[in-house]
Amino acid sequence: MATETTLQDYLGTTMADRTGLKFVGFIFASVTLAVMLATCMVVKGYADGAYTLESSAVVSQ
Repeated sequence: MATETTLQDYLGTTMADRTGLKFVGFIFASVTLAVMLATCMVVKGYADGAYTLESSAVVSQ
């Protein structure tokens, strides 16, 4: 006879290590913050005119 797994068997069982999940969440948050910071710096550079989308012709003398 096969044994049935009920909800009572799973109650109180931790499915993932909370410390590990906090560490992974911290890594994802750090990467997200770094990408957002880099994006803001590039957008600010475009707004200030430091970068241009068009290629400028080199003037030769």
